[in-house]
Amino acid sequence: MGKQYESLSESLVEFINEQKIFFVGTATADSRVNVSPKGMDTLRVLNDKRVIWLNLTGSGNESAAHVQLSPRMTILFCAFEGPPLILRLYGTARVVHHGDDDWEALFSQFKPLPGARQIFDLAIDLVQTSCGMAVPYFSHMGDRELLSDWAVKKGDEGLKQYWEDKNQISLDGIPTHIVAKSS
Repeated sequence: MGKQYESLSESLVEFINEQKIFFVGTATADSRVNVSPKGMDTLRVLNDKRVIWLNLTGSGNESAAHVQLSPRMTILFCAFEGPPLILRLYGTARVVHHGDDDWEALFSQFKPLPGARQIFDLAIDLVQTSCGMAVPYFSHMGDRELLSDWAVKKGDEGLKQYWEDKNQISLDGIPTHIVAKSS
């Protein structure tokens, strides 16, 4: 059933590139566990031991708060069509903010999306597959444009204000440093 690997194979990279949704899990030693669904075209495999994903502005900023205290991250993919498969990437993540030296180089890997907030850079230390036989079939009908439309309407200054008002502290009171590191 389940298998473990040190790195991504070509077939697993192909699987990742076909997925329309992935899930990110983070936590500190004493915070709530956060699991967030991510969509749109926001994940890139850089090599067999490294992935990056573009974090768009949303109501919370838990992953950024957690990773800055405890860099553990798990990314999960599920096959909702085709052969069953669950794929987990375990590793050490770091948050890249707009003001960081490598923001531009990493951001250039993505089609620019409105509301881009941070980039997460995951160094993979374990790849695990499992059967996924109980995961139901779902059909992808398309991406929702609501978040992009909202971010465009907010504009750059409105997004920065939103970050200041809503994205600086996690549910557990952990700072995200988004304002200070995005200048």
